[in-house]
Amino acid sequence: MTTTFDPIAFKATTRTQWETAAEAWNRWGPAIEDWLGAATEQMLDDAGVQAGTRVLDVAAGAGGQTLAAARRAGPTGHVLATDISPAILEYALGSASAAGLDNVAVLEADGEDLGAVPAGTFDAAISRVGLIYFPDQHRALSEMCRAVRPGGRISAVVYSTPDRNGFFSIPVGIIRRIAGLPAPGPGLPGPFSLGGPGVAAAAYERAGLTEVGVTTVVSPVRLPSAAECVRFEQESFGALHQMLSGVDETARAAAWSEIAEALGQFEGPDGFTGPCEMLVVSGTRP
Repeated sequence: MTTTFDPIAFKATTRTQWETAAEAWNRWGPAIEDWLGAATEQMLDDAGVQAGTRVLDVAAGAGGQTLAAARRAGPTGHVLATDISPAILEYALGSASAAGLDNVAVLEADGEDLGAVPAGTFDAAISRVGLIYFPDQHRALSEMCRAVRPGGRISAVVYSTPDRNGFFSIPVGIIRRIAGLPAPGPGLPGPFSLGGPGVAAAAYERAGLTEVGVTTVVSPVRLPSAAECVRFEQESFGALHQMLSGVDETARAAAWSEIAEALGQFEGPDGFTGPCEMLVVSGTRP
């Protein structure tokens, strides 16, 4: 049986999942920044974020990269964090306040419809592990382009290919099998939707961006144990919960048990080191 992808239902489910996972994603913030810190710095470098820069952060989540951008932009700059989940934006705003950063604002918005953001008002747009989950990635990139001034930069962090991201692709594969889910077809949202050779660069070029470049950043997930990684993913990864939503509790428990066993291969004397490789994709609005 062929199932037709419904982007409206997908977004509604995604919003619900992140409303639920917001607290956990924020709580795991230090581990996330340790994992994604190098890719984040590369993204901000490529976006040209410096003192005085006006930055649009799309699918900002709990705002780890928002704060990094705000620190660079300084008191003469500004960061607007947008997300489909208002609950997770509250954590982003709270973290900015706790860090003494008063140059951060938040806006509940679908990244495919940034109509509330005036055109050409930002110097840079960023998105960390968000663009991959948009049903219409072309529209999301076009909206980011519209919001950025001519000559402004757009930079995003995405996963590369499944074989380079065992910490995530192995759980995804196990869950797909247990839940009876097919692999997403070309053009559909998913963690590895922009990871194939040339795929992300082509998406940027179709959106009209120039000077497109892709930088590979090795981003291992380091935690005390494989069990801790399972807990991290179980509590925080909305995509995995979304995939498991159609199965009963017994099947869910079986999935997580199998995931724990499989991820054990990445545990050693110094703890858990899960393979992960990110791509930082950047381009210029003409």
